[in-house]
Amino acid sequence: MQEPIPFYKDQINSLQTVLTTIKKQLVFTRILRLLAFLGIAFTIYKGVSGENLWFLASFASTIIFVFLIVKHTELRAKKNLTEAKININKTEIKVLNGEFSDLETGKEFTNPAHYFSNDIDLFGAGSFFQYINRTATKDGKKLLASILTSNNINAITERQKITQELALKTTWRQHFTAVASLINTKTTVAIIVNWVHSYQQKLPSFLTVFSVVFSVISVVLIGLLNFKIIPFSVILIWFFFGLIISGFYLKNIQKLANEVTQAKETFNQYHQLLAQIENENFDNSTLKSQQEKIKLSTKKASTIFKEFSKKLDAFDQRNNIVIAIIGNGLFLWDIRNASSIEKWITTYKNTVEEWFNVVSYFDAQNSLANFVFNKPNYIFPTITEEKSVLKAEKLGHPLLNASKRVDNDFTIDNEQFFIVTGANMAGKSTFLRTVSLAVVMSNSGLPICAEKAIYNPIKLITSMRTSDSLNDDESYFYAELKRLKFIVNEIKSENYFIILDEILKGTNSKDKAIGSKKFVEKLNQSKSTGIIATHDVSLCDLSSEYQTIENYYFDAEIIDNELHFDYRMKNGVCKNMNASFLLKKMEIV
Repeated sequence: MQEPIPFYKDQINSLQTVLTTIKKQLVFTRILRLLAFLGIAFTIYKGVSGENLWFLASFASTIIFVFLIVKHTELRAKKNLTEAKININKTEIKVLNGEFSDLETGKEFTNPAHYFSNDIDLFGAGSFFQYINRTATKDGKKLLASILTSNNINAITERQKITQELALKTTWRQHFTAVASLINTKTTVAIIVNWVHSYQQKLPSFLTVFSVVFSVISVVLIGLLNFKIIPFSVILIWFFFGLIISGFYLKNIQKLANEVTQAKETFNQYHQLLAQIENENFDNSTLKSQQEKIKLSTKKASTIFKEFSKKLDAFDQRNNIVIAIIGNGLFLWDIRNASSIEKWITTYKNTVEEWFNVVSYFDAQNSLANFVFNKPNYIFPTITEEKSVLKAEKLGHPLLNASKRVDNDFTIDNEQFFIVTGANMAGKSTFLRTVSLAVVMSNSGLPICAEKAIYNPIKLITSMRTSDSLNDDESYFYAELKRLKFIVNEIKSENYFIILDEILKGTNSKDKAIGSKKFVEKLNQSKSTGIIATHDVSLCDLSSEYQTIENYYFDAEIIDNELHFDYRMKNGVCKNMNASFLLKKMEIV
C-alpha cells in the first residue's frame, strides 16, 4: 500500500492540472455562448428583414446556444467535483499532521449512559470520531457512529476484509465522497423514506390512461386545424375543457407538489452515488451483497432514481406560466406528471429505504477504509479464541503524536483483573483509554496502534467519567453507584472487558477502601475481565488473595526538583506519589 501523504500530494498535483484545463474550457464556452447569442440576435434581425433563410440560421444558432449552456453546466459540475477532491486530499494531509479540529466532532452522539463512548472520548472535540469521520451524508455519519458504539463482536474478520479491500480503492472512495459532499439537501432521508412508505394515492388510477388519450386527441385536433379541416373554435373549446379537468384535480395535485418538493433534490443527487456503487467491482462477498441490493432484474437503482428525479423536475415545470396554461389545457400536464409520480411511488415504495441504506453503508465504510489507508503501520489484530483477551506489543493511543508517544506491551487473559496504581499525570488514564480504544477499534474491524496483537473478541464497558446531574437532583456519588449497578447487571448475562478509573470517588477514604475492595471481589467472581486504576494502594492487597488479580503501576521520579515520567507500565505497586510535591512546586501550599 502506498504511503498516504505522498499519494495525497500526487493527487493534488494531478487534480490541479485537471482543474486548470476545466477553467480554460469554461472561459472558452462563455465566449462561444456570447457569440452564439449574438448570432441568434443577428439572424433574427436579418430574418425579420425578409430573408427567410436567416430564420434557419437563427434556429441553428439557438441549438448551438442550448448545447453550449448544457456543456457549460457539465463543466461547472466537473469543476466543483475536482475542487471537492482537492479539498479531500488537503484535509487528509492536515489530519495526518495532527490538524483535525475543524472537522465535525460528532458531539450529537455523546451519551453519558452508553457502555463506553463518553468515558473514552469517542465523540466531541479532539475525539476519535472527529479524527476518523469522513462521511459526507447524514445517514452515513449516523451509521459510522453506530458501528463504533455497537459493541458488536461478531464477524470481525469479515469486517477487517471489507476495510482492507476498500482501503485499496482510494480513487473510487474519494470520488464517492466528493460526489456525496456536493449533495445539499434540507430534508433528511428518514423523512423522505417515511413519506414514500406512508404515501396515499391522491388521483384516480384511470387518469394515467385518460391523460395520454387526451394528449393524443389534442395533437390530432392541432393537425386538423393546421389543414383547416376544423375551425379554431374547436381547439379553443377543447383547451378550456382540459383546463376544467385540470382544475378539478388541482387541490390534490398541489398537495403532491408540496410533498415532492422536499424529495426532488435528494433523488436528483443520490442516483449519482448509487451509480458509483453499481459500476465498481468488488471481491468481498459482503460488499457484493450490498451491491446486489441495488440491482433489479430489469433496471439499476441509479437508473430508477434518475428517472424519478426527471419526473420530479418535469412536475416542477408547472410553475412556468406557459406550461401551466397551455400544458394543462391541451395535454393535462399536471395530471400526467402527478399520475406518473404516484405510479413510481407505488412500484418502489418498499425498496427505496434499502437503496438509501446501501449508500449510507458505503459512506460509513469508506471512513473506516480511509483510516486503514492512512495508517499503513497499524496492524489488524489476529482474532483468536485463546485465553488472552488482548496481547499486544507496542500498544499506543492512535491520537497521540507518534514521535512523542510511549507505547506499552500489554497482555491480559480472560477472567483476569489488573489493578493499576500510579502517580498523578503518570499516564494511567491515557493507558485505560488506549486499551479501551484498541478494543473498540478491533471490534469495528479496524487496525490498532500496535506492532503485533492477538485479540479474543469481547464487549467493552467502562466507568471513568461519572458526573452529577443537577437536573435529576442527583449527587456525584449516587450517579457513580448507578453506573456501577449498571455494570453489575450487565455482567450477569454476558462477559465484558471492564475498565474502571478510581472507584467510589464520591465518598470518604475509609468507606471507599472497604467498598472498592468488595466491588473488585464481586467483579473477580464474574466471568469478565478488566482493569481498575486507583490511587488506593490497599486494593493491591487483593493480588495476594486471588490468583486472577495482578498489580501494575505507572511511576514518576523527582530529579533535580523536577518531575519526570516514563509512561511505562510496570509490574507491582506504585511507591512514589506526587500530589504533595506538585502542591509545593506550584506554590499552592
